[in-house]
Amino acid sequence: MAAVTSLSFSAITQLSERKISLLSSTRSLLSNLDAFRVRTNFSIDSVSARASNSNLSSLAPPVSETKLKFLTAYKRPIPSIYNTVLQELIVQQHLMRYKTTYSYDAVFALGFVTVYDQLMEGYPSDDDRETIFQAYIKALNEDPQLYRTDAQKLEDWARTQSSGTLVDFSSREGEIEGILKDIAERAGGKGSFSYSRFFAVGLFRLLELSNATETTILEKLCAALNIDKRSVDRDLDVYRNLLSKLVQAKELLKEFVAREKKKQEERSEPQKANEAVMK
Repeated sequence: MAAVTSLSFSAITQLSERKISLLSSTRSLLSNLDAFRVRTNFSIDSVSARASNSNLSSLAPPVSETKLKFLTAYKRPIPSIYNTVLQELIVQQHLMRYKTTYSYDAVFALGFVTVYDQLMEGYPSDDDRETIFQAYIKALNEDPQLYRTDAQKLEDWARTQSSGTLVDFSSREGEIEGILKDIAERAGGKGSFSYSRFFAVGLFRLLELSNATETTILEKLCAALNIDKRSVDRDLDVYRNLLSKLVQAKELLKEFVAREKKKQEERSEPQKANEAVMK
């Protein structure tokens, strides 16, 4: 006689509560991600859409093309908690990438790499994580190796800096100093510069690696780079909140998957026992 397995009411209730908690945490994460998006309003109304799109290059491909390139380059399924955020990010970065004022810089790259690596921390496969990164950046018609190389250069440089030398880049010579001087000139109105939240995260990472803990250092660095500190402060607050929600969502997902795996094993044990008896 086949064994009958059942779930207790309390177990079902607990599972339901965990699913709701995970869903709530994920929604909260996406809400914070929505706040992290580039400050560009896209309306369904065609007139508003045309006005918003005036910020984009006339050569910009549609967002759907960028997303399709990403999905074509990486065809394996991505767990939903990662995929949902990645799809949001690639739309946002498409809008940044094809703005008429956009010009790639290493601080922006450092910011994106930082966000991506923290988002994908704990991903089941290290190889897949890097393959997804490659597909993502290539979908934007940019060079993933350049992103990684520039981010690493900035990180290595920042680790050798102090609070004083970090903000005093304009008086010194060097590859990274030259990059920061170029950003300062462009942000000061002498070239194309488009501030973004990835740029703010890049600045935060420089401060973090140089152990610049004084509250005035960010203000001095923003002034040296001709960046509005109020925008940076606001965006870093959103970024920190996003990370907090991401950690919560990942932890809930990890617990949920572990419980489901255990329950599946428990349900399969009676079946295996019956099969053994039948033999």
